[in-house]
Amino acid sequence: MDENLNLALFCQLVAAKTPLIFITTDNESRTETLVTRAALQGIKGMPVPLEWDCNEGFAGHPETRDPLTALRWAVAREGHGIYLFKDMHWFWNDNPYLQRTLKDFAALRRPEAKSLVFLGPRPEIPDSLREHFLILDHALPDREEILAYLEGQRDKDPFLSQLLRDDQALAALTLAAQGLDLADLERSLRLARVTRGTEVQRVVAALHQAKKQILKKSGIMEFVENDVRPEQVGGMATLKNWMEKREKAYGLEGLKSGRNLPKGVLMMGISGCGKSLFVKAIAARWRLPLIRLDMATVYSQAYGSPETSLRRACKTAEALAPCVLWIDEIEAGISTQGFKAEGGASSRVLGYFLTWMQEKRHPVFVAATANAIEMLPAEILRKGRFDEIFYVALPGLEEREEIFRIHLSKRDTDPSAFDCRMLAHSSKGFSGAEIEQAVVSASFEALAQQRPLSQRDLTEAISRTVPLSVTMAEQIKKIEAWAFKRAVPASGPPERD
Repeated sequence: MDENLNLALFCQLVAAKTPLIFITTDNESRTETLVTRAALQGIKGMPVPLEWDCNEGFAGHPETRDPLTALRWAVAREGHGIYLFKDMHWFWNDNPYLQRTLKDFAALRRPEAKSLVFLGPRPEIPDSLREHFLILDHALPDREEILAYLEGQRDKDPFLSQLLRDDQALAALTLAAQGLDLADLERSLRLARVTRGTEVQRVVAALHQAKKQILKKSGIMEFVENDVRPEQVGGMATLKNWMEKREKAYGLEGLKSGRNLPKGVLMMGISGCGKSLFVKAIAARWRLPLIRLDMATVYSQAYGSPETSLRRACKTAEALAPCVLWIDEIEAGISTQGFKAEGGASSRVLGYFLTWMQEKRHPVFVAATANAIEMLPAEILRKGRFDEIFYVALPGLEEREEIFRIHLSKRDTDPSAFDCRMLAHSSKGFSGAEIEQAVVSASFEALAQQRPLSQRDLTEAISRTVPLSVTMAEQIKKIEAWAFKRAVPASGPPERD
């Protein structure tokens, strides 16, 4: 894993005479500011860093627009120095002269502290040069950096001074801004100033919208709009009890702020039984942003190699922390079959994910769902990766009755007007999704005939449905056999219908 850039680390590297440094960054100006601060405040006798780009060259030296001329000019200068190259990654791949100059500079022993620093969105370094470079990652700003920025701007900006009247408003805006670059935060605040939005909640909503747009552009992850509540999820008493215990132990405010946030849960079971719905309920209950990671997109290579895409996704989740990272159908990206099909890429993805799960220091609650958990490698199921592994089975009699009541209520229909107990008996073997579809189908029939929904409509809709428990009976038995003694039943002991 690349090391995260910070002021102290950069000062140490330059003082140790590290010759070549590559910094992965999406915000050049923020990285330039950090490098300049390090030079002026942290390294004795270091002059202001000199910056190069392909349009201007080094300031005051127009002859250095050419990359090779600029590189040789920087290497030839005497004394301490930091030379910041913004666009060199566009030129060095097929240029043996640039590569040889950099190799010779890296091999040279110098009495002065002199470093060549290169910036780029990805560490696209020629293979022949990689061993000579130290690669750093300038991640999105953490809570402390955002807080310091807002406090500094509040003292200078009357608008922010009015907006952030107290510490509670400052904390709310800091939490909402996590996962945004400072440039995106500045744009959102400028928009709030133009629209004269002096209410913190309106600015927080604007920041959430900005996050949604940024994640949409990234393509790897999406910001999920979420208003599901646990009471809208039928059954799963054990899983609900697990969640309530943590709320009692740490308090909702403690969980919302990220303190003592659990590592996560892995929910496996039959499709349509409410695993994804419960992930949304956890995020909504704990008032945490919900970010969905699509493993198929990670392997599509549309945004770089699979391991690069996963690394970016995990770092983005950490920047958004505290949050819930929802990995839907995790077996699609991390599976034993994938090792045979993808070879090295799958092994590296698994290795990075396991290391990240074990070592992550940011409060990211990982909620993974799987339909075929037997496909997952044993390493990911080991205790300590997740707080608990739950098996979500087909709903029992009481649970089916509860699910009917929930879906009837969602359609502004009084459940007491129906015999939900009889409907539950009639729908033995149905999943929650199949019960919902039966209610939807019955409601449509009643609406088409311009009359209220009746018990008969629901009974007929149930009779027309062939559930998965019939069409996939053998597969479901295999899943249940695997889960026995390997996972905690989400609904407690099975009921007798």
